[in-house]
Amino acid sequence: MKELADKLALRELVDTLSILGDKKDVHAQVQLFTDDAISETFIEGVPILKLKGRKEMEAAFINFLKDFDTIYHFNGQQKVIIDGDTATGTCYCQITLIGAKVKTTIGAIYYDNYIFGNNQWLIAKRIGIFEWQGKQAF
Repeated sequence: MKELADKLALRELVDTLSILGDKKDVHAQVQLFTDDAISETFIEGVPILKLKGRKEMEAAFINFLKDFDTIYHFNGQQKVIIDGDTATGTCYCQITLIGAKVKTTIGAIYYDNYIFGNNQWLIAKRIGIFEWQGKQAF
């Protein structure tokens, strides 16, 4: 039962992270990471961003989202492997960004490392692989 509860909690963590990003509530969003978490982003295999810690992440996420009026994350499949108070996970996500009369759609895969402490799961490391993207003017 504990494993099922942990898997549900990890799914809730990933979905909440996305919802807070959609709302541009970046301060609340970065609280779902450990203090010294690492976030790396790759586009088509090329590293474009490496951040360490909540402060760096908050500044970078705010800067990135400032040009978009609407953001949607649609999380799909999630696979997690739990090992005591640590876990790893993979989540597929389709991201839609709307701003300046352009809709950008991104196909992403997130590879996460989680840590359980203080009665909650947090993200210790997130690698975002943006596999493809398309832009459409409207």
